[in-house]
Amino acid sequence: MEDYLRRKKHFTSFQIILMGFAGVILIGTFFLLLPLSSRDGEAASFQETLFTSVSAVCVTGLVVRDTAVSWSGFGQAVILVLIQIGGMGVITVAAALTCFSGRKVSLMQQSTMQEAIAAPKLDGMVRLTTFIIKGTFLIESIGALVMMPGFCRDYGARGIWMAVFHSISAFCNAGFDLMGTADRSYASLTAYAANPVINITVMLLIIIGGIGFLTWEDICGNGLRFSRYRMQSKVILTTSLLLVLLPAAYFYQYEFCGFLLAQRLFYSLFQSVTPRTAGFNTADLTELSGAGQSIVIALMLIGGSPGSTAGGMKTTTLAVLLANEVSVFLRKESPQMFGRRIEPDTVRNAATIGMMYLALFFGGALIISISEGLPMGICLFETASAVGTVGLTLGITPGLGALSRMVLIVLMFFGRVGGLTLIYAALSGRRVNVSRLPQEKIMVG
Repeated sequence: MEDYLRRKKHFTSFQIILMGFAGVILIGTFFLLLPLSSRDGEAASFQETLFTSVSAVCVTGLVVRDTAVSWSGFGQAVILVLIQIGGMGVITVAAALTCFSGRKVSLMQQSTMQEAIAAPKLDGMVRLTTFIIKGTFLIESIGALVMMPGFCRDYGARGIWMAVFHSISAFCNAGFDLMGTADRSYASLTAYAANPVINITVMLLIIIGGIGFLTWEDICGNGLRFSRYRMQSKVILTTSLLLVLLPAAYFYQYEFCGFLLAQRLFYSLFQSVTPRTAGFNTADLTELSGAGQSIVIALMLIGGSPGSTAGGMKTTTLAVLLANEVSVFLRKESPQMFGRRIEPDTVRNAATIGMMYLALFFGGALIISISEGLPMGICLFETASAVGTVGLTLGITPGLGALSRMVLIVLMFFGRVGGLTLIYAALSGRRVNVSRLPQEKIMVG
């Protein structure tokens, strides 16, 4: 009996990750409920604060209240702290606090962090934690310093806070902004669409945050010697580059052809980068064609890379699925990338994740469309934004009812924590069935 109780008290890494995110969300909700957090001094509703806290911790950026107009300086600071914790990862922050307090990071903590950032091995997790924390604050500081002159020119001393807020929000792929005004809420970065410094800095922060901490480590350790990178880093960098350039070429050719050359380039590149879970926008997305919005939806579902500040089903998932298709077309026994064979378990996981995201994306949109009486296309855009933890919107989120908002909350949480993490956390403790049933072929296609 004692052994049974001891086993019941033991939490798996997946359950710890799940409870960590949920705990931070609840704490954030409590602070945002305080009248001090609202600009008008009146406490916001529980549903609004819960939605905002989930969106911040899950680095999504979907909001039901404009961040600049509705939240006070204290409320904005709470949101920024939640974004920072959510971007780096709850487990990474906890491990960092343990290191900096002088205590030893336990083996369980290291194992949990390995799962949280998708590290290939347990060795060196403490060193990697230090690398992540130092790298994060260095990059965010540089981003803030670069943007500070432009924001200070337009907002005075408040520009310092604006630069810090948007640097952290961009690096963490959160998409929260402070650009809204009483006359024009939910403005995002449209006022800086032609500003090269803000555009380039925000895009670089989004990309650097979205390629993953392990990829940084590879780049820092091997420089520009691409051949020496891990296969995962090669796949991430190659896929990320293609996912920026190909959509940008489409946007340049078909969506923003009415602008001057420089503006056209910035609009095209920014709208190609930001759907990869960042959530800022410099153009009115409602004016994109149906094809343009469909491309944005696809980019939102793909998202960033494993072990990064970004969400989505991940670039590596897409790459593995495409490699598997190629292997089937060429009648190869297993998919291959960069001279390496992909394990069958990896292919199965990729297929599972892809189907889970598509099911949640479509199912969530169906519920919202039925409950709100809205066109399915608009609802698909919002659910892709939520499950991909992006934050881009066609403007319907603030006006949604309670059921639709809860759907988006669930999708945001799922998108940030990860589908397999939720499934493994829920099914932990079940015995693994090692028996094998008789095999029989079934025709597909």
